Amino acid sequence: MPPIQPPMQPTPAYRTEQQPAEERRGNPVLETIQQLGQTTTPSGESNIFCMTIIGQIEGHIVLPPQNKTTKYEHLIPQLVAAEQSSKVEGVLIILNTVGGDVEAGLAIAEMIATLSKPSVTLVLGGGHSIGVPIAVSSNHSIIAETATMTIHPIRMNGLVIGVPQTFEYLDKMQERVVRFVTEHSKVTEEKFKELMFKTGELTRDIGTTVIGKDAVKHGLIDAVGGIGDALNKLNTLIDEYRQRRSEGGATH
Repeated sequence: MPPIQPPMQPTPAYRTEQQPAEERRGNPVLETIQQLGQTTTPSGESNIFCMTIIGQIEGHIVLPPQNKTTKYEHLIPQLVAAEQSSKVEGVLIILNTVGGDVEAGLAIAEMIATLSKPSVTLVLGGGHSIGVPIAVSSNHSIIAETATMTIHPIRMNGLVIGVPQTFEYLDKMQERVVRFVTEHSKVTEEKFKELMFKTGELTRDIGTTVIGKDAVKHGLIDAVGGIGDALNKLNTLIDEYRQRRSEGGATH
């Protein structure tokens, strides 16, 4: 009769209980960057909250997983947190977006426009479609020299009912965008609609693509520049914000 072999002991490679708890949990900051593409409300000594809007702005419908998206339900709580935080004195919004959901884009733009703290938007790469209202929603807007902005009419995806009410709804949605852009920038309504309905420039659509200096010339954006210019302008606005607060506190 062969001798009975003792049971094999697990090798150290399989002893996961010996691993530190920190290694199993992972780095929370790294996980936030992977999930949201950005960190949370700034910690440490920074008094500026930087928010990035990249890819396609996702609204009420979840986009396919291969699309790089910015979810508006992630941005709105961060803007609320930045507004409430006593450490945050300014907000920097960096844009490189192809556009997306109209209502979600307008919601983000309204949140930025109604912040009590100074805000600066920087368009890098592109600020197309519904990214245009977001780009002009801050106190000061800057565009990179090679960045582009595509202005075109609102479009609908999926089933469209061919009745007059559908076109009236589209017209009202479009007027919301036109009104917001003209109220928060120096472009006139006539000029913006001219750019929006221009034919012959876009291969598969009507509209206009404006690049860097052209966006400033039309009055859409305040200045051409980069990240250094955006931070310098935001720090200047923060100094003015502090002065107004101190003067207001002295009068009460």
